[in-house]
Amino acid sequence: MTDWTLHHTHPTAHGVVRWDRFGSGAPVVLLHGTPFSSYVWRDVARALAATHQVHVWDMPGYGISEQRDGQDVSLAAQTEVFVELLRVWDLAAPVVVGHDFGGAVALRAHLLHGVDYRGLALVDAVALAPWGSAFFRLVGENTRVFEELPAHLHEALVRAYVASAGHGTLPEPVLDALVAPWLGERGQPAFYRQIAQADQRHTEEVRPRYGEIGLPVLVCWGEEDTWIPLERGRELAALVPGARLRVLHGAGHLVQQDAPAQLTAALAEFLAALD
Repeated sequence: MTDWTLHHTHPTAHGVVRWDRFGSGAPVVLLHGTPFSSYVWRDVARALAATHQVHVWDMPGYGISEQRDGQDVSLAAQTEVFVELLRVWDLAAPVVVGHDFGGAVALRAHLLHGVDYRGLALVDAVALAPWGSAFFRLVGENTRVFEELPAHLHEALVRAYVASAGHGTLPEPVLDALVAPWLGERGQPAFYRQIAQADQRHTEEVRPRYGEIGLPVLVCWGEEDTWIPLERGRELAALVPGARLRVLHGAGHLVQQDAPAQLTAALAEFLAALD
């Protein structure tokens, strides 16, 4: 990830977090999903930083943040870390953008911890059960078996899995960067740890409260998402009062890579309406 570096660290109970900020102006926080990192936001973050102060971070267990045995990387833990970071950054009411798993973190922080946002954008978000792809569920049900894979087979599996998030072929350097955190003595167990701890109860406990959300909400969804189909995005938008749905054409689940211009334009329009 030679073109993407996070320069700051913050110690938390769930591991040391790497983070950074870009630009100036009203604050925007970008949350990544699984099995990704803030790297997926690199182009969008730089574009939005022309008019806003953009905060990015790698969740504990992901990207270049700390990975360790016994680490709690559940949605509950990531939400606690996010709430803590907002205090550290002294952000009272930022605009929050959550992709995949990051959408669930943003929803939980707002609905369970009372964190206020000026606006919320949910991008192909984990918000409604059942979660994710068939592969994700298969690994979750057989984690101990997959943990025993030889390193070269594990790498092949992760590469194929990550590649399936895009619509079409991911460039090799991008695929390399997305896979790298999940390799080696720390990365391989971390990959299966985050799947093993994925528990749908963490979204089921907030789903009944989506109708309580009273702030501006934009739902963006890749039209060709095979991990979380577009129908799930339509359902989510219908559950949140006043939410607007933006369908991103020619994009799979990894919309930041497939359609960065469409996504950036949608977010920029959303931000302009809030300013």
